[in-house]
Amino acid sequence: MRVLVTGVKGQLGHDVMNELAKRGYEGVGVDVEEMDITDAAAVERVMTEAKADKVVHCAAWTAVDAAEDQAELCRKVNALGTENIARMCKELDLPMVYLSTDYVFDGEGTRPWEPDDERHPLNVYGQTKYEGELAVEKYLEKYFIVRIAWVFGVNGKNFIKTMLRLSEDHDTLTVVDDQIGSPTYTYDLARLLVDMLETDRYGRYHATNEGLCSWFEFAQEIFRQAGREVKVLPVSSDEYPAKAKRPHNSRMNKDKLEEMGFERLPSWQDALSRYLREIL
Repeated sequence: MRVLVTGVKGQLGHDVMNELAKRGYEGVGVDVEEMDITDAAAVERVMTEAKADKVVHCAAWTAVDAAEDQAELCRKVNALGTENIARMCKELDLPMVYLSTDYVFDGEGTRPWEPDDERHPLNVYGQTKYEGELAVEKYLEKYFIVRIAWVFGVNGKNFIKTMLRLSEDHDTLTVVDDQIGSPTYTYDLARLLVDMLETDRYGRYHATNEGLCSWFEFAQEIFRQAGREVKVLPVSSDEYPAKAKRPHNSRMNKDKLEEMGFERLPSWQDALSRYLREIL
C-alpha cells in the first residue's frame, strides 16, 4: 500500500508516516513546499505523479484565533485545499482520510456529539473545517472523516509543551475549567488511521483518547505527571477572553469505532505519561 500524506511537518502527519513505515507500507509525505494544496494545478501534478493507493489529508490551518482575522486565508487552506484534494481523489479513484475537528459543532449542552449530528460551527476555523467535510462528502463515496480534538504530538506545538514551558518561570497559572473534552495523542491516532486504511469501513468517525477532562484538569495532570510544582487556578472562558469563541462541550461519542471493528484509543492519562517519557 502506497499512501500520500499531506502536512507531514505537523504533529499528526509526522506520526502517520512513522506508523506506515512501521507496518511496511510506503508513505509519500508532502508539505507546502512539495504541494501547495491551495493550488489546484500543483495538487493535480503531485497527486498524479505520486501514484498512491490512498490519501491521508492532515494539512490544515489550525491557528484558531488568527483565523478570525484571516478568514479567507484559512478558508483557502481548509476548504479550497481540501476540495482540490477530494476532486483529485475522485479522478484517481482513491479513498481519502480527512482529519476534522469537534469545532464543526456549536459546543453547547453536555451530550456527547454523535458522528452524524448536525454541524453548526461557532468560529471561522470550525466553519472552514466543516466546508472541508462538505467537499469530501460531495466528491467522494470512499472516505473517512475523522474528528479529533485537543491534539498533542512530539512534532510541533501543543498545550502540553506550552504548560511545561510556562512552568519554568511561573509557579501559578490560570487555566479555563468550563470547556470539557478529550485530548488526542497523535501517536495513538496514527495507529487508528492506518488501521482504517486497511479497511473499507468508510464514514464519519470520532477519535480521541478515552476519558474526559477540562483544560484545567488536563494542566493539573500534566504537572503532576511531570513532577512540576505549579499551582493551577481555574477560570471561566469569560475571564480568559480569546478572539475565537471556543466550544464548552467537546465531548464526542466514539462508540462507532468499536461498532465498526476498530480499537478505541487508550485513556488520555496513559497517553500523557507515554508522551512525557518521549519529550522530557
